[in-house]
Amino acid sequence: MNAIALYRLGHWCHDRRIPLVPRLVRILLFLVYNSVIPVTAQIGEGTTFGWGGVGVALHPECRIGRNVRIGLQVTIGGRSRRAGVPRIEDDCIIGAGARILGPIRVGKGSAIGANAVVLEDVPPGCAVAGIPARIVRSNIDIRDYWA
Repeated sequence: MNAIALYRLGHWCHDRRIPLVPRLVRILLFLVYNSVIPVTAQIGEGTTFGWGGVGVALHPECRIGRNVRIGLQVTIGGRSRRAGVPRIEDDCIIGAGARILGPIRVGKGSAIGANAVVLEDVPPGCAVAGIPARIVRSNIDIRDYWA
């Protein structure tokens, strides 16, 4: 059992209005994985968390596409005084410790480096790194980054 499996169970129960299970899932995720993964977040099929999802924090309204790989200690959330939350498109890789903040979009097939702080949109097929994150490579083939 890992964090994504618990999330899927809680999300399924939330969609069917089963009252107690989502709350228990939230407590288990925090106690076992030290993660905040709300059942209201939209996470696509095939998405995985590194190390089972240790330390991941997601905004309740964030949307994560299909086949996204998310490292440990990743934060995906909003920014104060700015409405909106991040949207992660399909086939992306998010390195350990990365922070994706604000009403931004991470394009399909992009790679975000470890400990990067992403505050602006990331075009499709780009690799970003740094604080704040900047494009370090464009027109990448995301398959070269799958470990």
